[in-house]
Amino acid sequence: MRTANFPKSQFFVSVTMPTTTILGLDIGTTATKAVLFDLSGHELATAEQPYPLLTPQPGWAEEDPEEVWQALVQAVRSILAQVESEVGTNIAALALSAQAGSLIPVKADGTPTYPIITWMDRRAEALVNEWRAEGVEATVRRISGWSLQIGLPLPFIAWLRQYRPDVFAATDRFLGINDFLVQRLTGQFCTDYSCGTEMLLADVSTGQWSQELCDLAGITPAHLPELRPSGAVIGPISAEASRQTGLPTSTLVVNGGHDHCCEALAMGITPGELMLTCGTAWVITGVMEQPDLATLPASMDLNFHVAPQRWAPSRFLGGFGATVEWWLNEVWQNAEPQPPLPRTDLYAAMNRALAQTQPGSNNLLFLPVHTPYGGFAGLRLDHSRADMSRAILEGCAFELRGALEDMRRASLPVERLWMAGGATRSPVWTRILADVTGVPLTLTEYAHWSALGAAILAGWGAGVFESVEAGQSRLQKPVRPLEPDASQRPVYDERFAAYQKLVDSRR
Repeated sequence: MRTANFPKSQFFVSVTMPTTTILGLDIGTTATKAVLFDLSGHELATAEQPYPLLTPQPGWAEEDPEEVWQALVQAVRSILAQVESEVGTNIAALALSAQAGSLIPVKADGTPTYPIITWMDRRAEALVNEWRAEGVEATVRRISGWSLQIGLPLPFIAWLRQYRPDVFAATDRFLGINDFLVQRLTGQFCTDYSCGTEMLLADVSTGQWSQELCDLAGITPAHLPELRPSGAVIGPISAEASRQTGLPTSTLVVNGGHDHCCEALAMGITPGELMLTCGTAWVITGVMEQPDLATLPASMDLNFHVAPQRWAPSRFLGGFGATVEWWLNEVWQNAEPQPPLPRTDLYAAMNRALAQTQPGSNNLLFLPVHTPYGGFAGLRLDHSRADMSRAILEGCAFELRGALEDMRRASLPVERLWMAGGATRSPVWTRILADVTGVPLTLTEYAHWSALGAAILAGWGAGVFESVEAGQSRLQKPVRPLEPDASQRPVYDERFAAYQKLVDSRR
């Protein structure tokens, strides 16, 4: 019997090896974004799912926990739908980058007993003022690294105990949004140090829940999730989470972190550099090698960073993005032809007008509206809409310069300022910020730094990156520098002095 002599090539089968990917989830205040990356940092798919902010009473700001969970589910399903034609795509791990400060009371099985009380909620204001009058703030800052703030879980829990004892009694655990979603994904109650510390219930020097702060809230550490480092593997996706999201049960959930810390990680911020997040709210975030509260100005808080053996000082500057949105909607939009222009067109129109203005805004000053003394000062009939617009941007820049000077007085280095957010799209605003502060800027036009930082942690935790630094190196994004114009220093020194004098006169 003869054996057929087939060509050797016919015995080979082409096999496409699975593409290993990592998923970063950015859990924001009003929307969840999901971004799928390959191990070189290329975006393979993105998805966004919004959820509404509820205001059942004046000063209250709540969200429905189930809507936030379903937003994650739908965002993940959208990602999977986009890559389903890609043969062998393997999502090795995911991690969350989450807005911190909001509170979700839940039962022992994770079922919510009350809506999410968000960080924007002010229901605990009277309680916080009582604590301040009693001298409690010094204790909170000494232990947690944070000043006593109205919109954070410690006062929210105390408020529930006082005003909703039924909810307080029915609650077995108090979680942040990160912790709630992690429990839905894995069945485990776990948080990371950066999100945990912003609950004002953890010791920033030890990374453990503080019994003294828990006593203030009327709870014990057993009412809180387990604290683990960012990058630690929490566990695989549960069978129920797999059914809802479509992710395989082999997908690992890795401990993520606070959204601003994840952004700083993705950018590679080092000690001496600062990150300015320019969203609805503006926040400065830095990096420290030791949790030394004594070196920080009283206006800055200290948190754990998501990078190992690093801490993150931060300062909330104000709702500057919201101020500009208000100005565009109430002034620029009303002056434009109907129908209403899209936001990008409004920004473009304002930027064109700003390009014709001069530093100093024709001697017009603006105090940001988040302050009790906000508004224009020195307004004259010859001031144009463009002058007023520039004054708003310069007012925000003066607030930033004041914060940076506070840091310098505390002997903290201010060598470079990384910028991320909407303000980076305005060439005039970025130029104003560089010239007013005198600090070199690094501009980042990439839109998903928060999700990218979470993906770095996911890859590190899953072992596809040997270190955080390796993940940072593989997942880099383009940036561009902007140096301050020294010739503008005299006019901005004079205008900043006038601004400070005006602020002092209205306090």
